[in-house]
Amino acid sequence: MKTTPEHNKRMANMTFASVYPHYVAKIGKKGRTKEELHQVITWLTGFDNKKIKALIDRRATFETFFKEATLNPNASLIKGVICGYRIEEIENPLTQQVRYLDKLVDELAKGKKMEKILRNG
Repeated sequence: MKTTPEHNKRMANMTFASVYPHYVAKIGKKGRTKEELHQVITWLTGFDNKKIKALIDRRATFETFFKEATLNPNASLIKGVICGYRIEEIENPLTQQVRYLDKLVDELAKGKKMEKILRNG
């Protein structure tokens, strides 16, 4: 499934603060912790807890969120399907980055081991 320009724009303009509570709820239902969620976000973006909170507080869009991130060099190892999209085939870099984060949260919620989620080789 190909993303449309409208879809990419919607992803860019969505705020991290609006999605974050859904991430927390999703992983919480499966017994995972907010600390584990932050570990995954930090791995992908380089953000520490203080920066994550600041981005939430200022209601940063995903465009800003990923512009300020230092993407993990192993992020391209995140593959598979999320929300009907095959991640490695998404052409828009920002939309792909948002889906990377969605996929990591999904794997956390599914109980995958942290060392597998963090793809450190």
